[in-house]
Amino acid sequence: MNETILEGLSLMGLGMGFVLSFLCVMILAMTIMSKIVRYLNTIFPETVEVTDKKSVSKSIGDDAAIALAIVAAKYRR
Repeated sequence: MNETILEGLSLMGLGMGFVLSFLCVMILAMTIMSKIVRYLNTIFPETVEVTDKKSVSKSIGDDAAIALAIVAAKYRR
């Protein structure tokens, strides 16, 4: 019994070690890729499209209609 517990603990440690090493490699790769993309954005900047703020506005009547529909759905049996 003691032998199997030690074998299980060693297998668990090995598995956790692989996961930890994979996560460290992944964090390192993501950091390097982020620095590369940040450098490439200085060389090839993207143009940002400016949208008209009037088309984004939302009327208050829509919110009232949605609230009324929620209340009606809740109390409907």
